[in-house]
Amino acid sequence: MKKAFGTIIFAMAVVLCTATFSLAEYAAGGPEHFPYFHLGLLVIGALIIFSLKQKYSRMYVGEAVGAMALYTVLMALFTSPVIETIKTMIS
Repeated sequence: MKKAFGTIIFAMAVVLCTATFSLAEYAAGGPEHFPYFHLGLLVIGALIIFSLKQKYSRMYVGEAVGAMALYTVLMALFTSPVIETIKTMIS
């Protein structure tokens, strides 16, 4: 039961991070500059973190959720719409 509850929490965190990433990127760049490749890499990264969580039983759910959140921020920083937004804010 505890493992299933942790899986549900991690799945909700992945959906929340992915939805936040998608909404922010759409707002920053619009539909013509949406980074579909980065979104795919975000999903693949979530699957890798999930498989690591399943393989290593001593990994806490909070650690997996934190790793997913940091990975999402890292992916968002290196997309073209965010870089263009930062350039316009600076200049």
